Amino acid sequence: MGGRKLLHFLDAILAAEDIQIGRDRFFNLLRSNKLLVPKLRRKRRTTYVDKSLPLRQNLIKDLVVTRANQVWVSDITYIPVGDYFVYLSLITDVYSRKIVGWHVHPTLSTEGCLEALKMALKTVRPGEKVIHHSDRGCQYASHEYAAALERAGITISMTEEQHCYENGMAERVNGILKLEYGLEFNQRTYENCVKNVKQAIEFYNTQRPHQSLSYRTPSEVYEESRNQPDAVSLSV
Repeated sequence: MGGRKLLHFLDAILAAEDIQIGRDRFFNLLRSNKLLVPKLRRKRRTTYVDKSLPLRQNLIKDLVVTRANQVWVSDITYIPVGDYFVYLSLITDVYSRKIVGWHVHPTLSTEGCLEALKMALKTVRPGEKVIHHSDRGCQYASHEYAAALERAGITISMTEEQHCYENGMAERVNGILKLEYGLEFNQRTYENCVKNVKQAIEFYNTQRPHQSLSYRTPSEVYEESRNQPDAVSLSV
């Protein structure tokens, strides 16, 4: 996790040992031990727009999110495995930042996105209204994927102009998993990659505090919202 979050995470442990350290000194300590998160390498393109497929409006622009499973954001990112790449499809709950669906697939086909969607749909309660937001990539715009969302009663939303900006949260989650949890760096085998992705997502959901969540974890906020319908509002 990032340096500020790590320092917050260690507060109680440091206090118990009567250790006092400021933010700047802590960052210098991380830097001197080569523990700062490296910069992300140039992104490999994973979004291919097929203009023959139907596109949807951006329904979450300026929307105020008030509960878990109100809005999901989706994206695909690549992970290097030896001399080739595999592709991680993610679905993240906007309110809690929790990853509710994921799948590692050997190709950029729609199948990987559908598997992640199947996992996410298991969290939906009867009658619950969910908006699924994504970029305009051909996987999400495909007839097959749109039909799966419509069968589940999920409302479809897409980016309109600035793809990265309009799907910023999904992009940020990609970066966190790849850099803070090492998925950016070559995995040995496909099986090893899937194992590491599963572990990284578990750590991200249950152990990584988010500043935007008052230093709580995504799983904490998600479960709290599910148990208390009147949750605090958050902007997308």
